[in-house]
Amino acid sequence: MSLRRITQETFDAAVRENMEEFEMEPDEALRDAVEQFDSQGVDLSCILKAVPTASSDENPEEKTHEVLKALDSLRIGKDSSGVMEWTSDLKCFTEQCLLGFAQRYLAAQKDAYPIVLCYCKKSLEEREAALAALSALAALTDGQPDLLDAEGKKFLLDALKRYQADSSVTCVAICVVRHCCLKHEQNRQDLVKGGVLPLLTTAVTQHRGCAEVLKEASAALRVMTFDDDIRVTFGNAHEHAKSIVLENKGLNVLIEAAKAHPDNSSVLAEICSTLSRLAVRNEFCQDICDMGGLKFMMTLLADSYETAELVRQVMNAIKAVAGNDDVKDAVVNAGGVQLIVIAMNRHISNPAVCESSCACLSVLALRKPENCQAIMENGGALAAVEAMKAHTKSVNVQKQACNLLRNMVSRMQNYTQPILEMGAEALIIQAVKNHQDCGDLGKAALRDLGCQVELRELWTGKHGSLKD
Repeated sequence: MSLRRITQETFDAAVRENMEEFEMEPDEALRDAVEQFDSQGVDLSCILKAVPTASSDENPEEKTHEVLKALDSLRIGKDSSGVMEWTSDLKCFTEQCLLGFAQRYLAAQKDAYPIVLCYCKKSLEEREAALAALSALAALTDGQPDLLDAEGKKFLLDALKRYQADSSVTCVAICVVRHCCLKHEQNRQDLVKGGVLPLLTTAVTQHRGCAEVLKEASAALRVMTFDDDIRVTFGNAHEHAKSIVLENKGLNVLIEAAKAHPDNSSVLAEICSTLSRLAVRNEFCQDICDMGGLKFMMTLLADSYETAELVRQVMNAIKAVAGNDDVKDAVVNAGGVQLIVIAMNRHISNPAVCESSCACLSVLALRKPENCQAIMENGGALAAVEAMKAHTKSVNVQKQACNLLRNMVSRMQNYTQPILEMGAEALIIQAVKNHQDCGDLGKAALRDLGCQVELRELWTGKHGSLKD
């Protein structure tokens, strides 16, 4: 059942009623209003849960929220010519929007977007004003990509072209691009058609020494390969990935940028994550390896295996490039299996790391008996079993562990008994019983381990015919 929604005005009226009619203190009135609406099944995720304050000294009786006060200042001053006044008001509005989604949503409901875009266009010639206006637009569009219109897209592309040499303005403009493309396929397609991809790769090349630009541009390129807009049946994720690689030399650009920051794990993690999204073809996987991408992934994993989120991202990247069979061998020959198992054991209590590690080892084991041997000798199968024990409620950990164990024995039957002795059979049976999504993978693992398993034929094609 979908949750009910209310307007900010309705919520504020309830708070005001509590204060005026029931003489509650502001904090108590606010808390009571939240509890009442929660009990009625009302969705308050877009509601600013704060007590309105006096809008101005001249009108103390008129109450409003701080973000709307900041917006009113922008609305009043948008026709003035004082750049310094713009900048101050824009910064105040940006600070309010950064406080939370409810502030941004309320501002958008009160027509903040056209006002902020007006400032953006007026300030394009003045660097400080442009930076302030773009920062306000970045804050406002975070989580609200539908706000961007054709006029806004043109402005973004113009800003990226005009300020190519300015790292600060470029970084904020790319942030707006990322916010407006996340979960919005049409914005992605329109901006790609407008030429945003070469602007992003150029930013990486031109500002290779600036960590913030590299992280923002890498993240924006990655978003262009997403297929996350539920309103669209088919997206252009694959085409965008190919365009980044083939037309804009994205792999080489990113890997060269990574080499410029060998000790910056946050930059390397972002680039790793983006490379994994670009490994959509067999030859791209090989190119990443040949250009040195695999080498820096291995180095990053070895140097930063203590950081769980970083480990997860590196695992996902290795898994992506290991879709190429030759790269599988390169990972194993570089000592990748040992590093993966060490990192997995270090973070055995973290389900996300265990899931990514099992998935990565599963890909390395697929169709590769020699790699299965390396995984077995380095304790990969035992680590998978331990992960299943530690995360019985995580369907993704159970699925990936089942898949790994199945791949381990599908061409190496001599590993069946050692894996069974680890207690794998009972764990897989439990996973199949507890998680419906584990059914197929779990039963396939049991079958290949030589265990008794019930396989149902859902349809045999007999005893019936198709009718008009």
